Amino acid sequence: MERVYHYIVSTRINYVTAQHCNNLKMAEEQEEEEEVAIHGDVLETILSYVPLTHLLPACFVSKTWNAAVSSSLSRFNKPKPWLLVHTQSIRRPHATAFFAYDPRSDIWLQINQKQPPQHVSPLRSSNSTLLHVLHPSNFSFSIDPFHLTWHRANPPAVWRLDPIVAMVGPRIVVAGGACDFEDDPLAVEIYDISTRTWERTESMPATLKDSASSTWLSIAANTRTVFMMEQASGVTHSFNPDSKTWYGPFDLRPDRSIYFSVITCVGDNLIMLGLLGDAEDVNYVKVWELNGESLEFGKEIGVMPTELVEKLKGEGTSLNSVRVSCMGGFFYIYNPGEPGELVALEVGEEGWCRWGSLKNAAVSDRSRVAERVVLTCSDVGLGEIAKL
Repeated sequence: MERVYHYIVSTRINYVTAQHCNNLKMAEEQEEEEEVAIHGDVLETILSYVPLTHLLPACFVSKTWNAAVSSSLSRFNKPKPWLLVHTQSIRRPHATAFFAYDPRSDIWLQINQKQPPQHVSPLRSSNSTLLHVLHPSNFSFSIDPFHLTWHRANPPAVWRLDPIVAMVGPRIVVAGGACDFEDDPLAVEIYDISTRTWERTESMPATLKDSASSTWLSIAANTRTVFMMEQASGVTHSFNPDSKTWYGPFDLRPDRSIYFSVITCVGDNLIMLGLLGDAEDVNYVKVWELNGESLEFGKEIGVMPTELVEKLKGEGTSLNSVRVSCMGGFFYIYNPGEPGELVALEVGEEGWCRWGSLKNAAVSDRSRVAERVVLTCSDVGLGEIAKL
């Protein structure tokens, strides 16, 4: 039955697409005379099997089909946050490639995008959709889902090699990671996207002096606050760009056997993923939810199945660290040392969670040693597909 559905939809979309540029009105009139009676729930169910990238032409078949596409996306197979994987060669000219995974359709796409600024500085991601490149002469960043548009700004006043960078509402916070010759290794600067200006503010807490870089801190941000957690100890501070105030330290260790942890934000709540045991013998990988700015532990969301923990290890015998990229209730977890395998976690509003794994289509044996792999995550709809 599913093959019949795909055949009907493919035939119909190809016909309309071929005729659309010449005479759409004539095609619609002919459709009304010859149309096979496919409508209502039947049509919406058929469309639910069609990948999001192929649904856009279906919107132009007729008003009925346009309404059916919208209804199908809201009722039968809703769009889910996409995983965006960026690779960057570590050798000149530092060429980049861009792959996207649509979990709704379970397909990978390679997408042609505008190249980010060609600098020796590495391409980095911080939280959710933010992608950036920091160079002595400029600061370049992109925040749209497919990173088709890049913004260039003056660099921060303090030169940094490995800073914490996070988007908080309409501002980008850049902290720590300063070069050795800078006077203040904990310096914090805020870039206002609307005014395109930088502001120097209160430095990071002195307790973060030995870990004030993205190598040692896990970063998460919502629209008001950025959180910075030491991955090894769980000690966490938060910073509010509006009041320019630091809070903490908070001890985010619900279990003393956690040896490594990372954080991310879903709405106003903080999500923490922890590795329990030790790198050579991982007992569990658990996920917790923390409530609001108090950072009180609300509940344990789930425990990663043992077979998925083994997949994260890849060909290695240990698991020293993980990274996570998320949007909404979707989490993509990977081992930066073995990025070829990804673990996906979907958390429902009712509290259920679903685990799975997928091969990283952007990673090859060559790219493991010759390319950087950077992940972002974004909500993608038909409006974003139309811009490709």
